[in-house]
Amino acid sequence: MPVVKHPKIRDPLFHEWDRKAQKCGLRHTVYAVNGDQYTGEWQDNLKHGKGTQIWKNTGAIYSGDWKFGKRDGYGSYSVPDPVTKEYRKMYTGWWQNDQRGGRGMYFYSNGEKYDGEWREGLRSGWGKMHYKDGSVYEGQWLKDKPNGRGVLRLPNGNRYEGGWKEGKKHGPGKYFYPDKGQLLEGIWVADIPKCGALVDFERDNAAAPTEFPLPEVITWKFWCLHSSVLGSALQVAFHSSRDFPHGVCAQSFGQHHPKWPHRD
Repeated sequence: MPVVKHPKIRDPLFHEWDRKAQKCGLRHTVYAVNGDQYTGEWQDNLKHGKGTQIWKNTGAIYSGDWKFGKRDGYGSYSVPDPVTKEYRKMYTGWWQNDQRGGRGMYFYSNGEKYDGEWREGLRSGWGKMHYKDGSVYEGQWLKDKPNGRGVLRLPNGNRYEGGWKEGKKHGPGKYFYPDKGQLLEGIWVADIPKCGALVDFERDNAAAPTEFPLPEVITWKFWCLHSSVLGSALQVAFHSSRDFPHGVCAQSFGQHHPKWPHRD
């Protein structure tokens, strides 16, 4: 009987080429069509493990951990200086899903620096920011702005300790004037002090104290007028217990039972 031979079934050549092109494990530099290059580990044809990526358009370099094609883990990101062409580190720290996430330090081009927590590429959590004018903020952040509790130290030595909301002083807070030996404690709304008590604080250690100390203040027996009434940002009443009895002081501000903000 005649022998019938059936041709061996073979996959198209492009299937074989595709299998050979699949990248897994440590590979030498692989160049993308757009000129980007990557050197490091792969898994299932995705960057996975340790590796270094160089972007052709910007010249930026990322070196660190990868997870299924995205920056994830610990790594550093650097960019070339537009003038000297030398590489300048911009960020070093943790990444999540190809964005800054976790603890990390970011160096801004204008010389500012942030060291703290990140979430989805934004400053969120607890962090410390060094501004170019010499100011330093340390405290809570939310979506790239101070939000919660924090301390702002100014170059002249003054500092604010208290609440923040969307990057502005908001809520109970204390503003210290070390050179004058004074302290303003009160309530802020959108960066504006609405009411508070100004008292002497460590006056004996102040570098340039006022000529005379502030009058005796009954902290719990005065009330501040809202700025919309007198057209000023802050109106503070100072009353001596000898000159202004509690009842008259309270009634003069239209508040029979003034309540002072909670103090820690």
